[in-house]
Amino acid sequence: MSEIITEYRNENTKDIDLLSTIDVVRKINEEDRLVAGAVYAESTNIAHAIDIISKQFLAGGRLFYFGAGTSGRLGVLDASECPPTFGVDRDMVQGIIAGGESALRVAAEGVEDNFDNGFKDASVLTSQDVCVVISASGNPKYLLGVLAKAEEKGCKTIAITCNHKATILEEVGLGICVEVGPEVIAGSSRMKAGTAQKMILNMLTTGAMIKIGKTYENYMIDLMPTNEKLKDRAVRIVAELANVAHSDALKVLLECNWSVKIAVLVLKCNISQEYAKDLLKKNHGVLRLALSEYFIPEK
Repeated sequence: MSEIITEYRNENTKDIDLLSTIDVVRKINEEDRLVAGAVYAESTNIAHAIDIISKQFLAGGRLFYFGAGTSGRLGVLDASECPPTFGVDRDMVQGIIAGGESALRVAAEGVEDNFDNGFKDASVLTSQDVCVVISASGNPKYLLGVLAKAEEKGCKTIAITCNHKATILEEVGLGICVEVGPEVIAGSSRMKAGTAQKMILNMLTTGAMIKIGKTYENYMIDLMPTNEKLKDRAVRIVAELANVAHSDALKVLLECNWSVKIAVLVLKCNISQEYAKDLLKKNHGVLRLALSEYFIPEK
């Protein structure tokens, strides 16, 4: 039997090819239910990772995900969703997949075994950045190359894996190991392992963005309203937070170039756009701090 946990055979699904379609679905779902608990067990390490990332963000650093195959695609996906959700620059969170952009759509064989390419791809890192390597097995030479360059750059490093024997865990500052158990189909780590990785990546970016003030309560107040759905969301957020009619929220949003935070300050505090902008600038763009300063001014 392989020593790599992600390659173990699942005793609960040995007869899956004999089951009815509905029982196949139920069997997969039974295994998927184990993922959330396994992720929860790593809550402390995930929280530590969020604190590391948010601290580096506040210092002007960036977050980089590196991975091969499914893990690489999940990193690219999470990174690509940050700008529209949180209104951040595209270079603040970046995903790099072994084999380059073509590997996003077509499997690139052997790229995870190339140490030199990982070392080269990680040349983008600086000492202010956070490097997160993602791998179910945790053994790709590509990621070892990434980590070697990250160490050379003096970069913070985090690993996400589903194997406690993963080589990458020995090379990083912080390891997040979520052992989800054998897959429904042996070795198909795009399933439970992939689901666990997606959950963790969601937590890392969402948690870090919350910590640096990209949300107010549970609203994404830095969203980029680039389509009708997002514009409608912006109107609803401003109307709710400022306690005004949707029509008034829309009017002020149009005047404020669709900035939710400025519109909320203008309406809630009955101040000018210029004053609202100054309040935000003074409080590093954090709406809660800006509101607190207005309603409880510094003495």
